[in-house]
Amino acid sequence: MSGAARVGQDEGMTRQPPPPGDPSSARDLELRAVGAPPPPRRLLPPGGEALAMLVRRGFQPTVAPLDLPFPPDLEGEAAERLAERLGHYAFRLFLRGAILRGGSFSPSEATRYLEAERAAQVAEELVALGLAEREEGGRYRLCHRAHNFGGTLEWYVARELRGRLGFDVAVGVKFHAPEVGGDLDVVAAAEGRLLYLEMKSSPPKHLASDEVGAFFRRVRALRPHLAIFVMDTALRLSDKVLPLLQAELRTQPPPTPRRVVREVWALTPHLYVVNARQDLMGNIALAIAEGLRALAPPPP
Repeated sequence: MSGAARVGQDEGMTRQPPPPGDPSSARDLELRAVGAPPPPRRLLPPGGEALAMLVRRGFQPTVAPLDLPFPPDLEGEAAERLAERLGHYAFRLFLRGAILRGGSFSPSEATRYLEAERAAQVAEELVALGLAEREEGGRYRLCHRAHNFGGTLEWYVARELRGRLGFDVAVGVKFHAPEVGGDLDVVAAAEGRLLYLEMKSSPPKHLASDEVGAFFRRVRALRPHLAIFVMDTALRLSDKVLPLLQAELRTQPPPTPRRVVREVWALTPHLYVVNARQDLMGNIALAIAEGLRALAPPPP
């Protein structure tokens, strides 16, 4: 057989039929592929295991700066003193009220839940922490403008998860899931488990069904091992919050919420709702412990 004949035979042997619906020849497909620009090489964003677990789930997360009434790089003793004070519900209520005032405020204008003397003490605590400055007439003003208390709550809970329970934590995470809006307030990783916390700093009366629906869409897209819906309030969750969450569960009829302790509720073995009664971080830690036990194999 001549060389020309052999070449023609070899070409015929390697020529592949085009895929159904694509009139291109195999040569056309190869030429198109080699002429295309190389795909972007996406490295992990700066961060730890929590963000890495999102990337492994197919997301490309980015982290947005938090809306805070203090410098975002606050660290050391100043950050520790602030975190200690944020563990007090009265202090959080006062700071939330001061933020909502949007400018100059008197201690009594920041909250209606503290007596005048106690409110004045908390205002002075803000000054001592470097968060506020005094004005004439017994008034105060925050040194750094924030639009709401949500960022501060996320900062506090993330810091406590890291310091108390050893989680790797990311806050203010945009995970860019298709057709899923909103940010992931707090994501945390430990023991090969992914935890997602949705933080709400307003009273239950302000919680709307569309917010709850958005939370469930994020949970279903992310598929964390544990999800906790956190309400920074001392009010009961059974009046409004639990029914709203139950209505979004796909199981029909929805399971009856189980009280773990106080206002720590389990909607499923992997979905919890907590409030701030007695101790916000203590309640979050109880929900995490309950959820981790539910993920463990049954005892022998």
